[in-house]
Amino acid sequence: MEISIYWVHLLVVLCLGMFMKSLCHVESTDANVYIVTLRQAPAAHYYGELRSDFTHGSPSSERLNIHKPRFRNTSRTDQRYGSHIARVHDSLLKRVLRGEKYLKLYSYHYLINGFAVLVTPYQADKLSRRREVANVILDFSVKTATTHTPQFLGLPNGAWIQEGGFEYAGEGIVIGFVDTGIDPTHPSFADDISEHPYPVPAHFSGICEVTREFPSGSCNRKLVGARHFAASAITRGIFNSTQDYASPFDGDGHGTHTASVAAGNHGVPVVVAGHHFGNASGMAPRSHIAVYKALYRSFGGFAADVVAAIDQAAQDGVDMISLSITPNRRPPGIATFFNPIDMALLSAVKAGIFAVQAAGNTGPSPKSMSSFSPWIYTVGAASHDRVYSNSIVLGNNLTINGAGLAPGTNGTMYTLILAMHALNNETTTAKDMYVGECQDSSSFNQDLVQGNLLICSYSIRFVLGLSTIKQALQTAKNLSATGVVFYMDPFVIGFQLNPVPLQMPGIIIPSSDISKVFLQYYNSSLERDELTKKIIKFGAVASICGGLKANYSNAAPKVMYYSARGPDPEDGFLDDADIMKPNLVAPGNSIWAAWSSAGTDSVEFQGENFAMMSGTSMAAPHVAGLAALIKQKFPNFSPSAIASALSTTASPHDKNGGPIMAQRAYANPDLNQSPATPFDMGSGFVNATGALNPGLIFDSSYDDYMMFLCGINGSAPVVLNYTGQNCWVYNYSMGGADLNLPSIMIAKLNQSKTIQRSVINVAGNETYTVGWSAPYGVSMKVVPLHFSIVYGERQVLSVYLNATTNSSVASFGRIGLFGNQGHIVNIPLSVIDKMSH
Repeated sequence: MEISIYWVHLLVVLCLGMFMKSLCHVESTDANVYIVTLRQAPAAHYYGELRSDFTHGSPSSERLNIHKPRFRNTSRTDQRYGSHIARVHDSLLKRVLRGEKYLKLYSYHYLINGFAVLVTPYQADKLSRRREVANVILDFSVKTATTHTPQFLGLPNGAWIQEGGFEYAGEGIVIGFVDTGIDPTHPSFADDISEHPYPVPAHFSGICEVTREFPSGSCNRKLVGARHFAASAITRGIFNSTQDYASPFDGDGHGTHTASVAAGNHGVPVVVAGHHFGNASGMAPRSHIAVYKALYRSFGGFAADVVAAIDQAAQDGVDMISLSITPNRRPPGIATFFNPIDMALLSAVKAGIFAVQAAGNTGPSPKSMSSFSPWIYTVGAASHDRVYSNSIVLGNNLTINGAGLAPGTNGTMYTLILAMHALNNETTTAKDMYVGECQDSSSFNQDLVQGNLLICSYSIRFVLGLSTIKQALQTAKNLSATGVVFYMDPFVIGFQLNPVPLQMPGIIIPSSDISKVFLQYYNSSLERDELTKKIIKFGAVASICGGLKANYSNAAPKVMYYSARGPDPEDGFLDDADIMKPNLVAPGNSIWAAWSSAGTDSVEFQGENFAMMSGTSMAAPHVAGLAALIKQKFPNFSPSAIASALSTTASPHDKNGGPIMAQRAYANPDLNQSPATPFDMGSGFVNATGALNPGLIFDSSYDDYMMFLCGINGSAPVVLNYTGQNCWVYNYSMGGADLNLPSIMIAKLNQSKTIQRSVINVAGNETYTVGWSAPYGVSMKVVPLHFSIVYGERQVLSVYLNATTNSSVASFGRIGLFGNQGHIVNIPLSVIDKMSH
């Protein structure tokens, strides 16, 4: 269904203008956006009743229901309920703020019963005192946190084969993306590039907004829904409609990129700067895409808009939600889990929706994690085995490695000339202190540059976007240079450079130390007049090897320096939660994927159809796509079952069989690395094929998560505020270590502790042997040592831990369940504080 959003948006803008104008006459503090939740339960809590229904028999995925909601999608039947809830919200506001100015932005009714409203702090306080109101929270800001990765993950000959080939991989599964929107014209999202037509996902009921940038017909059987949410941003007066677009259209590029990583069409040619880099495919190329734009290029986003997007996605009937976004600050309060976004996702999980989130790009320091809750699947970023290496051979036979997706000079040596030595008579550094960055061709003498390699400075201004490689290349082209060499300014310390496209022979020397070596050769080769000291000959020559060809011999994967690390912070005091984060790592570095035609997030890829990006934002959609493959094969798997399948099959080893390494520093990361721990990589590196055949599953229900939240000291009122449920209805509470997760994390081991885990067999009959390696300073035993289990049966494992030393240094172990039919179940174990007496 398509709906025109132009008049709706215009009305919002007009209303806001009148509201803000009237607010100026109110003698009070400034108005802000607040998220208000009510005590009455939302729609999903009525329709998402859980069951645990196991049917014994042959291993058919249709017959095993692992904590799957009885009613999957209610959006077609609860529209009247939603309208009723909106009227309740309006009535409450009118009663409490009688005669006062306010503006309601959203009514949340599916996952959260509440609303976002623009009011003064005094009005917010009045609302918080009402009996019907559970919680009033000030809105907060959030931020955004492939051609080869399908092969690296073994999809073509593994997981895709199990689904019937790439023509069927992920079919019927709808992935919802809360991001910066999408470019609907991109071939990665077309529905007519295959002879096998896309089906219509019957369980999905979303709509497609129609605007000038997102015209009628933008959606199709591949891109099945698209909306945007910006009311909270608009109230702040920071929404730029020409740059941010009041529509689902992606003016940034990030959302287009992440959507195609997860579910972009198979076999789309990647052509950038006129060079072909292979064919792209998403992890689940036949999955459907639904877009909920809540982040924007110029300012990021706000929780009120994100919660509205999540609420709508769940109501529309998505199967999973991918969030490549994280909060700008750690949520305040008694626990990080109690924030509007995480609690909305808890209700989404209750409704059967798998939620995956980027860990954040705040690594490598400990406790830098930006995704907190056990019901959210948190993904860190790792490298893969493809690298693009470029190099330059100097006239003294020295070879210097560098970056740049550029052609070479085919072995021919060309003269090098520094930009500062090629100025025309009218240009001086006094006039333009940045002239060495080659941003203006009119500053240079073309006769000197023509046919040579122009040397330009890469300064902090390139990092800030004030100068661009694209403009320097244009300068070189205007001057008829053969190519460009960028050297790193000494003030750019530790900056990690992604490969960037260069349309002519070129290279970027990535460190200031190596740049000094390059410049020493250049300066030593100059011939100067003895009297005037003017340069009479440029003697330095070089040949650029080129960086268009990928190298696949790199040791991989390794955890990237920027990937956020555990342990999971439970609160603002940085106490450690008994929850393992991240859950695992996936490819996130140097990822080719679709790019918006108006994308501005990376200046170097502006105007291109594809871009190479790095971050945990790129890792999360890899897992969202792989989760779609699991959901397709096991349609009755709950979110926790999908999470378990991904985690227990993850690998702790790199492709050479050694330990996965983790980069420990921003500067020179490859020189500062050591074996990764679960705080770096969770269970390990995602195993796409193994996740479709996990053998055993750890399942957790909504009630388990509620008992966990109720077990947090002083949490009962907060749980009631967010969920409308009393902790006293549960017979007991549990700590994080007692949740039935495929990992064990203990922040404080006081002498001894017994942990239980329960597994369910989702494969054929099998006999398992149990093995383990204990963390340093801990003795342990797992019972039973052996067990046989039939399809659908449950087995309880008891893990006995004893501290043997006093230590506050984290130590790590692992439990392995080894089946005689080939299944291996991997359970990481972490213990931080150990007190032996």
